[in-house]
Amino acid sequence: MRVAIVENTKVTETGQVGIALAEAGAKTVTFSAYAGETLPDFEAHDALVVFGGEQNARDDEKHPYLPELASLMRRFGDSGKAVLGICLGSQILARAYGGENLIGAAPEFGWRSIGRTDAGGVDPVLAAMPDRFLSFQWHDDTFTLPEGAAHLAENTAARHQAFRIGRAAYGFQFHFEANREVVRNWMAHFPDVIERKEPGWLSRHPELEPTDGALSDEAGLAIARAWVRQIVAA
Repeated sequence: MRVAIVENTKVTETGQVGIALAEAGAKTVTFSAYAGETLPDFEAHDALVVFGGEQNARDDEKHPYLPELASLMRRFGDSGKAVLGICLGSQILARAYGGENLIGAAPEFGWRSIGRTDAGGVDPVLAAMPDRFLSFQWHDDTFTLPEGAAHLAENTAARHQAFRIGRAAYGFQFHFEANREVVRNWMAHFPDVIERKEPGWLSRHPELEPTDGALSDEAGLAIARAWVRQIVAA
């Protein structure tokens, strides 16, 4: 099982996704696209993971690799290979399949409740979730659902929290990979950004982590394991 991981920012954490891939014995190769590294070779990998970043999915002028990454995600998806886009990754996947990117339209931060749709209840990945679950959010943008995509999860802040297109191309707006360790690392790297984003959240974190954080970790690992099961090794 050969999995390509694309990083869109310097502080990228694989979290629950990394745990699930390691459990499955996957061989992973990381590509720091934000730093100018070449994108993965389609033929050399069975699956593609694209993580988040501070840029928006249409920021081609500052990040000229974005159109090529969108095309690569679509090539993986159209071929039936498993794709996972998280946060920015989901927005790029939506772009790849004709969805509209809505910049600054859905700010959201912290552990938040997410609802599974009816389609999510019968989806191979989201079926692992109860009707409502917690996950970590950190985004400003959202997207319209690409034509033909299955709408899998939603909440009041961003209706399109998760979708699948084709056999196994998944976009997740929420950071289900972000376990408590990842969140603490983000806090250490970006305290000022977080305080501006959600004033007072850093001081509330100690009371939230043992409850909301623990539930989010459980949900995130269940989603990660279910997605990894969609990878078909060549």
